[in-house]
Amino acid sequence: MKIRLFITACLILIGAVSCDEEKLNPINPNQLSVETFFVSGPQLLAGVNSAYAALQGLDLYIREYFFFHDMLSDDVESGGGQLEAHRNQIVQGAIDPSNPLIISNWRGWYRVVHRANIVIDNAENVTEEITDDLRNRIVGEAYFLRGWAYYELASMWGGVPLMTTMATSIESASPRSSEEESFQQAINDLTEAINRLPNKSAYGSSDLGRATNAAAQAMLAKVHLFRGDFTSARPLLEAIISSGEYSLVPRYLDNFEEENEHNQESIYEVNMTRDFGDANVWDGDGSGISFTTFRGQEYSPTAWRNLVPSMSLVNAFEMESNGAEKDDPRFSYNFYQVGDTYNNGNSVLTPDAVQGDNTRPSWRKYTMIYKQSAENMQSGINFRVIRYADVLLMMAEVENELGNTAAALTYLNETRQRADVEMPLYPTAQYPAGNQDQMRIAIQHERRVEFPGEQIRNRDIRRWRRLNFLEGEPLPNFRTHHDLLPLPFAEIDNNSALTNSDQNPGY
Repeated sequence: MKIRLFITACLILIGAVSCDEEKLNPINPNQLSVETFFVSGPQLLAGVNSAYAALQGLDLYIREYFFFHDMLSDDVESGGGQLEAHRNQIVQGAIDPSNPLIISNWRGWYRVVHRANIVIDNAENVTEEITDDLRNRIVGEAYFLRGWAYYELASMWGGVPLMTTMATSIESASPRSSEEESFQQAINDLTEAINRLPNKSAYGSSDLGRATNAAAQAMLAKVHLFRGDFTSARPLLEAIISSGEYSLVPRYLDNFEEENEHNQESIYEVNMTRDFGDANVWDGDGSGISFTTFRGQEYSPTAWRNLVPSMSLVNAFEMESNGAEKDDPRFSYNFYQVGDTYNNGNSVLTPDAVQGDNTRPSWRKYTMIYKQSAENMQSGINFRVIRYADVLLMMAEVENELGNTAAALTYLNETRQRADVEMPLYPTAQYPAGNQDQMRIAIQHERRVEFPGEQIRNRDIRRWRRLNFLEGEPLPNFRTHHDLLPLPFAEIDNNSALTNSDQNPGY
């Protein structure tokens, strides 16, 4: 069962009252404030639930997060729909500080930060209906969410304002910190989360979707990989692999359909469900939270089809025509083509059902038409944020960069031997010990064909570019200053601790 994450009274910013209001002494003993709300364990739990709920906002996983990362990568191109101008600008590499997509993702992650801060700041005030173990876990969840948020912000914007206590007024502004300080905050928070969070097996079915020890370990490993610190990433990934709690599922598509969520491959996923209403909400906060996502409606061949797989992605898959021993079945697991069946095999994708160029593949991953006749905005498919396959391929990369090519080959081949993939193994003779550069190319290929459309490729490109691991520039519209995104104009205008001099170069 998926947890339903409620918006609670703890979301309200307090302390911002005008002089006239102070003269009227408007203190209402019947109105909840943060100080009076957090008394019991269920209330503290509601507080951390609201931080999870921020992930389900329009600014993040309902709509803007997948657009943001996919369009900044080379996974997608504009499809047959009517892609809005601000989205098309990013596809074309025209990035500026007023772009609504950039603003949404910045705002969405700071909403997570703010709500996590409220929980962390008030946890010790809770005295009723709570055990030390429950308090410790809830605070660990808040640290996980805040650390994840700062990883997202630092990896895309560099140094950002660090807010580590609850904002109490509009004047609670923070100056821009350095990139190193911003990453260190993510490291500190995720380390704290690791020390507090239980294993996945400790949760009951009603709590699936909460942060776990392994989720924090994997997220921290991602931080270290982004920074090229392979030594620090290794024990984190090794702990997940040796835990015995995770393995690859035999069927690749079990990772992207409703029926098999929180399976043994899932390390962390953002919950979506159709049980609690639809996604017909469009404002930025309370009523802008939903439990269904637009992902299928935006990408599906029978819906808006605003983005399609890029030709560079399509051509990355091993196919017989390119001399491989067999076609990579992950091609058909990720994409629909005209003539394919859907709707449990009861419908055939015809040319007139596909918007735009119907000779091009369309996305299959995360679409609902595998079991219904048409796509709509009510998709309840969870977003798999971290899969065990990602852990294995991160470990392959870590071992390779630390000089252990033979060990890397074992982890690399494991993903190719999923029961319904069974691609030919990378041969030891072709990847002998010490052939680090060749192994690096193989790992990069495997990550691309294993995780397309999962909002992973964008950051892979960015970190490999920084480490000079790329053979060539994958993004034809890339400009040097695009390594960091611009701070939104709205943030500079509204944050009194920032000025135009804080903007990233090139914007």
